[in-house]
Amino acid sequence: MKIAVISCIHGNIEALDAVLLDIDQQKAEKIFCVGDLVGYGPYPNEVVEKIRSLNIPTCIGCWDEDIVEGLNACECSYPSLVAEKRGKIAHEWTNKEIHSENRDFLAKLPYSLCEDNLTFVHGSPHSNHEYLLPEIDAFLALERVLSTGADVLFCGHTHVPYVRTLDAVSLQISVKSKGQKQQQKNFYAPIKQIVNVGSVGEPRHGRPNATYVIYDLNTQKVTLREIPYNYQKTCAAIIEKGLPTIFAWRLAHGLEYAERADDPTHVCTR
Repeated sequence: MKIAVISCIHGNIEALDAVLLDIDQQKAEKIFCVGDLVGYGPYPNEVVEKIRSLNIPTCIGCWDEDIVEGLNACECSYPSLVAEKRGKIAHEWTNKEIHSENRDFLAKLPYSLCEDNLTFVHGSPHSNHEYLLPEIDAFLALERVLSTGADVLFCGHTHVPYVRTLDAVSLQISVKSKGQKQQQKNFYAPIKQIVNVGSVGEPRHGRPNATYVIYDLNTQKVTLREIPYNYQKTCAAIIEKGLPTIFAWRLAHGLEYAERADDPTHVCTR
């Protein structure tokens, strides 16, 4: 059995349709989505309605969360005043555009999804706004996976796909119970994986192509898929609908174009 995992569609219906067609051709039996259906892109309602109509299990992303709860729900910070202005414009536009039934759908999305030994989250098990970057400290990465009880953690949020295998390790941990002396206990962590599925509608890996993942449940093989589509149509719609033109530029280049911040692991780049 093969499953497909998608993320960060961001109101880009052209990219979503192209990916769904490829998923069908790959004969995946089930699709999971790790959030951010809206934001940046010009077709938030079309994307949410497509996900709803196909009954795709979906967990809430940070953009989805902020459209439901308001912009102040985001506990992270912008890297610059320019980025903050762009983010507020996009949020206000999406907030006005989204239909009430689609907002209600976003409000009911769970924080995480679990199936067998797999867990699906948007950012990390600790926060929708935490970036699990590929170079994250190995111990921290392992802790994030172990906290879910799963063997494989699927996430998005960074918009850059990668697969990271965390080797089996033996740890010695100091434990002190009430009324007892501190003791050393051995702890064994088997091989775990973090799979970042990239972004369907706002890729940032240097090309405009949509990305997603196919995972084989029998062989545990992870396949990163990169799908070309008519991104020029989405870029034109971004400009036509009055969203920041820089969104069209970075979509066409597959780049983030966000000012560098001191702490890139916890910054909002909307």
